[in-house]
Amino acid sequence: MSVNPVDVTATYYAAWKAKDYDTLRSVLADDIEFTGPFGNASGADDLREKIEKAPGSFTDIVIRKVFSDGPDVVTWFEMHTSFAPPVQVAAWSHVVDGKIARHQAALDPRALLGLGQE
Repeated sequence: MSVNPVDVTATYYAAWKAKDYDTLRSVLADDIEFTGPFGNASGADDLREKIEKAPGSFTDIVIRKVFSDGPDVVTWFEMHTSFAPPVQVAAWSHVVDGKIARHQAALDPRALLGLGQE
């Protein structure tokens, strides 16, 4: 498996999109720390479980742009769901030894919560 941070994050998103949770888990550091607008996760198994619990709601992930600086990768993507219009997400990943060690997502959650975006 590649240790290039861009390749590692690409594997993460491809696995998430394919609902291949074993591959997704394989690129997460055991002690990963995740923060996002709907909660946090401590550890790879915790994050995998949270992602795996919501598979019916996510229908697609469309990567728009990837920016990298050494071990840090920011991925800008559209998250498609079965219940809301696509949501723009920026996610920062910090990769250490070929594994995502920190991951932070930022998005406007109003559409996902059924709130207007006036």
